[in-house]
Amino acid sequence: MTNIHDLTLEDKAALTSGADAWHLQGIPDKDIPGYMITDGPHGLRKMRDGGQYYDTVPATCFPPAAGLANAWNPELARRVGVAMGEECVQEKVAVILGPGINIKRNPLGGRCFEYWSEDPCLAAHQAAALVEGVQSQGVGTSLKHFAANNQETDRMRVSVRVSERALREIYLSAFEYVVKHADPWTIMCSYNRINDMYSSENTWLLTDVLRNEWGYRGLVMSDWGAVHNRVASIKAGLNLEMPPSDTDEDVAIAVRDGLLNETQLDNMANGVLSLLDKVRPAMEREGFVYDAAAHNRLARCAAQESIVLLKNENGILPLSADDHIAVIGEFARTPRYQGGGSSHITPTRLTSFLDALHGRDINAVFASGFTLDDSPQLPSMTREAVDAARGADKVLLFLGLPEFAESEGYDRTTLDLPSKQIDVLHAVRKVNPNIVVVLSNGSVVSVADWQDETSGLLESWLLGQAGGEATADVLYGDVDATGRLAQTIPMSLENDPSMMNFPGSEGNVDYGEGVFVGYRHYDTQHVPVAYPFGYGLSYTTFAVEDMQVDVTGRTSATVRASVTNTGKRGGSQTIQLYIAPRHESAAARPVHELKAFAKVELDPGESTTVRFELGERDFSYWSERHADWHAEAGAYRIELGFSSRDVVASTSISIEGDGKSMPLSDMSNMGEWMEDPIGRDVFMRQVSRFEAAGVTVFPQDEVNRIFFRAAPLNSITSFMGPQGRRLRERVLAEYANVSQASAD
Repeated sequence: MTNIHDLTLEDKAALTSGADAWHLQGIPDKDIPGYMITDGPHGLRKMRDGGQYYDTVPATCFPPAAGLANAWNPELARRVGVAMGEECVQEKVAVILGPGINIKRNPLGGRCFEYWSEDPCLAAHQAAALVEGVQSQGVGTSLKHFAANNQETDRMRVSVRVSERALREIYLSAFEYVVKHADPWTIMCSYNRINDMYSSENTWLLTDVLRNEWGYRGLVMSDWGAVHNRVASIKAGLNLEMPPSDTDEDVAIAVRDGLLNETQLDNMANGVLSLLDKVRPAMEREGFVYDAAAHNRLARCAAQESIVLLKNENGILPLSADDHIAVIGEFARTPRYQGGGSSHITPTRLTSFLDALHGRDINAVFASGFTLDDSPQLPSMTREAVDAARGADKVLLFLGLPEFAESEGYDRTTLDLPSKQIDVLHAVRKVNPNIVVVLSNGSVVSVADWQDETSGLLESWLLGQAGGEATADVLYGDVDATGRLAQTIPMSLENDPSMMNFPGSEGNVDYGEGVFVGYRHYDTQHVPVAYPFGYGLSYTTFAVEDMQVDVTGRTSATVRASVTNTGKRGGSQTIQLYIAPRHESAAARPVHELKAFAKVELDPGESTTVRFELGERDFSYWSERHADWHAEAGAYRIELGFSSRDVVASTSISIEGDGKSMPLSDMSNMGEWMEDPIGRDVFMRQVSRFEAAGVTVFPQDEVNRIFFRAAPLNSITSFMGPQGRRLRERVLAEYANVSQASAD
């Protein structure tokens, strides 16, 4: 590795900015290469030399995160990551820009198709596995977008106004897990501001939290065009500006003028040198060619596990090869397999559902039903669809969002499918009730108004290049339906907790819902949903029995349970563990939160044991009073479920908590004095002395007792008169002595 002290000031400044849109700025005479970094996050998007934006080399298009998240299978995500890393090695790409793990705060978010979930636990475990897979091949990842990039509207400058608690529990939590468990070699900061500070200039975010608290030692790069003040960004902890803004000389001048400490520049440039040292062996590997056929098979497997079976009335699925089917919907012929924008991939091959049927030697009647643009419906297309459905045993109706409806760069304005598609459904339903709808979309769509007209419903998301074959595999029962929802499907958009503050106005967006995002809101407030978080049907059935929870420490526990396939065919189930506080908390907490999960695959009658280890963080919330995580003592219910609303086994435990308490003061209220173990003893000892002298301390009526508990200690004279001052002075004096003795 090049020694930073062997470089000139100008060299170091150059290292902290790219050479062009897709390359690091090499320094040939110092043996510093200018390797390529380019887009992911669900496959390689490498532009051809001199090509246009979408003129990219062929690469395997795996299911975007909106699909793969529903697999609830970190090992599968790791295998996908390995394959992506291999393709980067062949194409000499040092860093692939992904995965994106921003929370799906609102289902209208235009980039939801690139993000994993509304839940940070699920997003964290899936993304960490993908990072490990890519980096096992000697190629770097770029965890993005750090942080709170949850909308596309005004994304380059909007200020996210959010509490630290919501940041810590919801919007930073997945980043923290991936940093600590998978060590991504780079992290990409977001465009937006957080509480009025641009992420690229946010010392608290990039240095205090990321590096000092979490121990991150990798490189932080900007999103493309996210740097507004190069010197301020370097000061804050940004190693690399992308793309270059021709401001290297500004950095050098700032050092010479004493406006930027050269040691800080050295640290940032060293981060680039360290990255180059990590990726050099892979980039110098010659002659490697990845197995495109094997990667396509993996893409098919990933797509199979991404599909969620939402409805299966009267066993309409799986299909039989003898079924006479009608296939309606242009998506069956022209698949929507990825999202738009910087993640757009040129696939190595592409299979539609009609291609998959042809490969199975199945002849189905096909009608396109509608066009994929926003033109009005043609009556002739509706008639063609009705004619195709009439007389068929079953109708497969492929509906979804056309490509222009969701993309990077803008947010959606509705959850509804195009009305002409629903009109076709209504028309087909009149001649054939045996309808299975197959959806293609990057974020949830409304189903409540029309799903009663269907017997079967598959949420297929965006499935990548092998989605056509994977859809046929699930529909015909070659594989079990194993996907589980990574995102709640609400009854209506108005039910979403963030809608009052989405996408904001006048350059600001308030995260007024706090930690109550997605199912945390719906389940806590008992809001009806179309389908809950974690939901999905299987072609077989499962039972969870013999749940045992052992408390192993002050804030830890081990959970075990037996899972049995009680059906007649092999299949897979995802066991989801939620923790529900059962005590009165100092903070408003969701009714329960996902903390772990395990996907099991079992033959008929087969059983296995799942085991989960819970630690202090699992029981904690972020306390702004403590400025730290806090696990309160008390009762908690441990729930095992097949979704957030299908709890199949549960038990309650009590934990001692972390023992944290805040120093009490004159402004601590009487309730806080009574809840603190030291403060309560001190307070009650002094109260006993006053009451023994005939002085009444506690109010006798209920209303005043409530007021008393909420009043600060220095207001006790409002209840006791002059005697209150004496009690206050004695309580504070004794508390100071006891606290000092405990500290000694």
